[in-house]
Amino acid sequence: MSLKINILYNLILFFVDIAVLIWLTRKQTRWAIGAGIGLFALVGLFFAAFLGESLFGIARLISYGIFLHGLIISIGLAIALYESFKKIAIAFAVLAVIIGGIGLDAFAIEPYWLQVSHVQISTPKLEKPLKILVLADFQTDVWGDYQRQALRTAINQKADLILLPGDYIQVYNSPGREKLRQNLNSFLKEINFDAKLGVYAVKGDQEFYEGWAHIFDGLPVTVFQDSRTIPLAKLCITGLTLNDSRNPQLKIPECVGKFHIVFGHAPDFALGNINADLLVAGHTHGGQVRLPFIGPAIKMSRVPRKWAAGVTDIGDGRTLIVSRGVGMERGVAPRVRFLCRPELVVIDLLPI
Repeated sequence: MSLKINILYNLILFFVDIAVLIWLTRKQTRWAIGAGIGLFALVGLFFAAFLGESLFGIARLISYGIFLHGLIISIGLAIALYESFKKIAIAFAVLAVIIGGIGLDAFAIEPYWLQVSHVQISTPKLEKPLKILVLADFQTDVWGDYQRQALRTAINQKADLILLPGDYIQVYNSPGREKLRQNLNSFLKEINFDAKLGVYAVKGDQEFYEGWAHIFDGLPVTVFQDSRTIPLAKLCITGLTLNDSRNPQLKIPECVGKFHIVFGHAPDFALGNINADLLVAGHTHGGQVRLPFIGPAIKMSRVPRKWAAGVTDIGDGRTLIVSRGVGMERGVAPRVRFLCRPELVVIDLLPI
């Protein structure tokens, strides 16, 4: 259905592009330029709202309007107006370069430009350093070089502990999802996906189906089907259900004398009374699109905007880390990242 909607929307806007450019070529006045651009924007927004399957679908269509048709209109006007309105034509040429540059970065470069982010946390509760890897929101519907390289990069960090905060595969038909599960499972076995103190996985939004834990069949991965705490020698690890990760009133019993890690898919639980040293989540993708001076365009969480990615000291000796994730929103959403590269997070716990 999305393909048909994409074709219909783009056909409509192609006709609008042609009509606006022909009209402005004949009516070269400042009033006509403003009216033509306004008409183009209104038609694009109207049909995006009318045809879009959801908010994500509307965003996808608007991205076509801006980065394809906005580029066409800008280039066309830069050429058509050069003789009559040279300064305006130059402005449209500059706009075309900006639109093209942002589009190239957001759709072709940043989504596959994986970053390894390093965080250091000092604690008196450990006697020797410990390295933790956070691999959040793998969230893919394809199996390709980027996915394989991301997993190779993850295992090459040689972490002592690996946390997987959910959203592994985003495919809505069972045969396609099963094929991708097999590819992922086989590759994890091939690269010996393991860590000295274990690999721990919780459920995300995309694990809405029964049997999601089969992703990790035959692998040394501890899956949390319910919220519980696993004590290790100097650590406690609490994994949360999806619902608990979204509970801003959640309370977690203290793990006395040990460094306590609590992780879940969404970061909302960090708003609760969490007696832990390190809180880890994903889900937000860092917004996927981050705007200068504003931050994430959307965060899909109740946490403050400044908590939606990165490291936050939330008081009482607690640190919240929210990963921007490895993948991105799929389905009907635009496949885009802007000022928000995908990431693996490496946390170095250092004894004081």
